[in-house]
Amino acid sequence: MRSGQLARQTGVSTDTLRHYERLGLLPLPPRTSGNYREYPPTSPERVELIRRALTIGFSLAELKTIVAVRDKGGAPCRHVRDLMRSKILDMDQQIRNLVSLRSEMNRLSRDWDKRLRRTKPGQVARLLESVPPRASGRVVSGAQQCERRKDFRSCARCRFFSCWPSFQV
Repeated sequence: MRSGQLARQTGVSTDTLRHYERLGLLPLPPRTSGNYREYPPTSPERVELIRRALTIGFSLAELKTIVAVRDKGGAPCRHVRDLMRSKILDMDQQIRNLVSLRSEMNRLSRDWDKRLRRTKPGQVARLLESVPPRASGRVVSGAQQCERRKDFRSCARCRFFSCWPSFQV
């Protein structure tokens, strides 16, 4: 099967197939006399496996190690399960972080409502200036919670809103 056929059958582009080849996710197919790739009949199943794994959060790098073990006759099943458990724990942390972020945003929104009630129409309320300063320019998801939980800036590892002290505007 040629690359165009495999791409159509699996719903990926030929560029994606070549990318998978470069990463070692798809074995390099033999070439025809016209230098076309000729994929073996098992290729659609491999591409589908890659696509399914990507949909549940596996990275291409993780898949590379998994399929390398499989291609050598090994059984990476326990490793795959451990990776999945780790992803679930990371997701749980991300959910906690998002819930905390939502809580902080709701508190900030209430503070802004109070500020706007005290601000005359047309007068600048400086809402964004009231957002507390942070040590980092972005929220990092999946990191560990701050053990101190007293002051956001006291923990270099933690970049979550949940470690911010409560603030009044």
